[in-house]
Amino acid sequence: MTIQSKLEFKFAHFLINNIVETAFCLGEDWQFLYVNDAACRMTEYSREELLTMNLQDLDIDFSLRNWAEIQSQDSYTFKTRYRAKSGRSLLVETSLTFIEEQGRKFSCAFVQEKSNEIVDLSIEKWLNELRDANNNLQQQVAELKKKEVNLETSLSVLSSTLESTAIGIVSINFEGDILNYNQKFAEMWKIPQALILSKKCPRCKAFFESQIKDPETFNRMIWEVSSTSDMESYDVLELKDGRVFAHYSQPQRLGEKIIGRVWSLWDITKSRQTEEALRLNEARFRALAETSDASTFLIQGTQFCYVNPAVQVLTGYTREELLSGFDIRRLIKQRKGRQIRNSAKATNFEYQEITILTKNGAERWLACAVTVLSSTIDFQGKSVEMITAIDITDYKQAESELNQALEQAKHLGELRASFLSMVCHQFRNPLNIVSFSNNLIKRYLDAQTEETVQPILDQVQLSIEQLNQMLDDMLFFARTEAAKLKLEPSQFELVEFCHDLVAQMQMGNFTNLIHFISQENYLRVWMDKNILDSILKNLLDNAIKYSPSGSMVELKLFRNNEKVVFKVKDSGIGISLQDQKRLFEPFYRGNNVDNIPGTGLGLSIVKTLVDLHSGQIAVESKIGVGTTFTVMLPYRI
Repeated sequence: MTIQSKLEFKFAHFLINNIVETAFCLGEDWQFLYVNDAACRMTEYSREELLTMNLQDLDIDFSLRNWAEIQSQDSYTFKTRYRAKSGRSLLVETSLTFIEEQGRKFSCAFVQEKSNEIVDLSIEKWLNELRDANNNLQQQVAELKKKEVNLETSLSVLSSTLESTAIGIVSINFEGDILNYNQKFAEMWKIPQALILSKKCPRCKAFFESQIKDPETFNRMIWEVSSTSDMESYDVLELKDGRVFAHYSQPQRLGEKIIGRVWSLWDITKSRQTEEALRLNEARFRALAETSDASTFLIQGTQFCYVNPAVQVLTGYTREELLSGFDIRRLIKQRKGRQIRNSAKATNFEYQEITILTKNGAERWLACAVTVLSSTIDFQGKSVEMITAIDITDYKQAESELNQALEQAKHLGELRASFLSMVCHQFRNPLNIVSFSNNLIKRYLDAQTEETVQPILDQVQLSIEQLNQMLDDMLFFARTEAAKLKLEPSQFELVEFCHDLVAQMQMGNFTNLIHFISQENYLRVWMDKNILDSILKNLLDNAIKYSPSGSMVELKLFRNNEKVVFKVKDSGIGISLQDQKRLFEPFYRGNNVDNIPGTGLGLSIVKTLVDLHSGQIAVESKIGVGTTFTVMLPYRI
């Protein structure tokens, strides 16, 4: 070290130890590397003691800081608390500067004591507490005002509820004075505004007594209230104008003390009228049920409430047996609900088929209309099931025989389909041999015989192809008749599908032009692609087959609500009205097809496939003009 450097170091040491601010230098682990005299005075530690310590030994809040983030900065200033050797706490402001020398990191700190701010902080804390207390007080006042508003709202709601109820309410004290009543009570009794409502008022007593059929009952219920009475009561008042009021009373309490009674009155005039109507209807019901041939019985739980004479005839049990604790499960063995047409219009009853076991052990089938009667006075407020039944045992036996016949017919259909499949298979082998032989003969023809024999061989090949097509139709028909086809829908784009289908068919047909027209540019559907392919190919094949050579066949596609519509139009020979009636029957062909080859299965197959796809097919045709087939299919299955 030069003399100049030594001199500078001496001056620096002198200056750093004579400044007022605390200064120190820290290593990487926050250990003290250098401290000035001010640091020793502030912390009360000697220089030797401090040089053996770390910053966290002094800094009370050391663990509360993110030192990794602080070290990423060039400098950082913050307030913290130091603990001196004597134990007292110091509030200080620390300014750190981070430097790096010869690969090592250091930090230089300058610290100013701010302990005088603690007093200011205490005052500020006290002011904050006072401010918080004031805020709390204001909040409590606001809460009280809010509760007051809620109380007023509750009282208003209670008052409006009492005023809007359909029940008249009145409270009476033990002196016979009416303390309060709602508007409905005044309306029910038509009380004049000038009337003083008290038993002490002769005009008041005369007013009420003039309206009641039995004034003594009214006086006993309303005015003569015992101060010791804590019983609830219910009764009925009949007015001279024909109205009937039901009333209910209970003690009015203030704490544990009874101070009067509260009366609730409601108009039951219509209920009484309804009750009378029910009794009249019951009499009519019994008169009808007793003379009806249909079996009618009422059931509550597992017991009979009522049976008409027809039930006795049907079951073999007497009325006394059925109504004397008879368990209905001994009679009814099975119940099945059945869906009926237009069920939405017949919501007041359910159609069921019930199997019963009569007294002599015979099983009978009943067609029943079942309805549940709402709770009525006659049945102690419990619901009752009313069943009206007719005997359909003979019909059920006929139905069983018909089902057996259908099963036999299904079996015969399966046998016929199996036979057709076998026959087609047996025909296919010799046809394949003939086709193969025909191709061999064509290959080895010489020039002399080719001109004569070639047309014959072409005709043979055409006949083979026609026979193969007939066999394919018969096999497909056999599969449809045996119900072996299953719907396997998938999602695809319909317009592109139709373009591809038309292009494929046009490649094998050079005599007629197939023109495809679509009102949709893009239509995503969920259908069975194979079934749709068979439907359209059969219709287009027929249109080409029965149309003059060189004419145009038209396939049109458009959408109608939730359905996709295909129209296949030709200008061919047409179909007579008589033939249209049988057009979709298997093996049926029109009277005007002449020598045009075919099996009469194509349209039958189309009809089956359209039905399988939950669609409809229709035909419009005129002899010599042409035919249009319209197929409508749901675009989502």
